[in-house]
Amino acid sequence: MANELILLVDDEEEIISFLQDALELEGYQVLTAGSGREALDQSKRQPSLIILDVMMPEMNGLEVCEQLRETTKCPIVFLSACQSEVDRIKGLAAGGDDYLLKPFSLAELKARIHAHLRREQRIHTQKEQGILRFPSLTIDCKGHSVVCNEHNTALTNKEYLIVELLAMHQGQVFSREQIYEKLWGFEAEGDDSTITEHIKKIRAKLAAYAQDRTYIQTVWGIGYKWDPK
Repeated sequence: MANELILLVDDEEEIISFLQDALELEGYQVLTAGSGREALDQSKRQPSLIILDVMMPEMNGLEVCEQLRETTKCPIVFLSACQSEVDRIKGLAAGGDDYLLKPFSLAELKARIHAHLRREQRIHTQKEQGILRFPSLTIDCKGHSVVCNEHNTALTNKEYLIVELLAMHQGQVFSREQIYEKLWGFEAEGDDSTITEHIKKIRAKLAAYAQDRTYIQTVWGIGYKWDPK
């Protein structure tokens, strides 16, 4: 996965310099930003992955992530000295895919970067083929169908779109509001409570064939994510 473009965002020059050298030695191309505003500007170059510090002046990493998610789909890995569960939940709620505590192991960071990029590459390939494959479940994006353990699962259009949205962003957490806005639109009449009911129906339909796999996991206090494990 050499030549992938990674954006590093941190207001500490020493950390930026250290990580840039380490990642360039791995063959990655590296962009850097020392502030949230600079990060938003650099993101226009469409990096493959973003490493984002949480504690920054003027605009913190959570605020940056929320704005990035309006235009950017790539994995976002938070680096933070904030160790509480609440802080990690806030990071996921803002649109982050991963959360690594400072001080961190460089080897672990490299491994997580590689894992995220490998997953994105696999999903991109599957999207081009129009098929998303998971253990015991296949999603046909062109045919708008879901097959679970060789059984066609009869989903309504909105149920299918929820499954596709979550599956195409495996591991990323979406709030009910985000799902509703993406699939129903900002001008739709109604409210996001309908997402809870749709998720219940999807789970019930998949449970008939899924053999103890839930696929859609609830992340308490935030929303839902796709995790076929």
